[in-house]
Amino acid sequence: METVSIHAATIADATAIAELSRKTFYDTFASFNTDENMKLFMETTYERNRLMDEVSNPDFHFAIARIDNLPVGYVKMIIKAPREEMPDQLCIEIGRIYTLQHIVGKGVGAKLIDYCLDFAKQQQQDWIWLGVWERNDRALAFYKKWGFEKFAEHGFLLGTDLQNDFLLKKKISDRAWSQSQTVPFGE
Repeated sequence: METVSIHAATIADATAIAELSRKTFYDTFASFNTDENMKLFMETTYERNRLMDEVSNPDFHFAIARIDNLPVGYVKMIIKAPREEMPDQLCIEIGRIYTLQHIVGKGVGAKLIDYCLDFAKQQQQDWIWLGVWERNDRALAFYKKWGFEKFAEHGFLLGTDLQNDFLLKKKISDRAWSQSQTVPFGE
């Protein structure tokens, strides 16, 4: 496989991240949703300029994956993303993590997760967590392999369709504790 490089994104990467965001989200979920809901979501939440602006927001940390200097994936982490299920714990959220469809299964996602875990440790976080659509079996299996555990569920509005996400967490530090129970997902 070609060499994958991952680096913290800068404002110079904003256009590439916006394009990756739109393409990867659409390619991943369009076949499961109506054209109307996808169009509405892409015109609001995934509007190009809005996505570009996120890259310079200090509450977010982006990283971009490249192969032969071409962008093939990215991650958006939300700094200081506490959860009520983990009071008094330092938590960081993986808000988005995507790779181009023709790259899925080639190790880029694993390198992005490694990057996220290293970043969370550097930031001295207790937990890293994320939400995954309950019907995204491939992603759920991927996160289970990385040691993430389900701890809750919440709604996710895609256009006008209220969907259900599983919330998954992974312990980062020895300080971490949780009053919430984990719930099995997928076997």
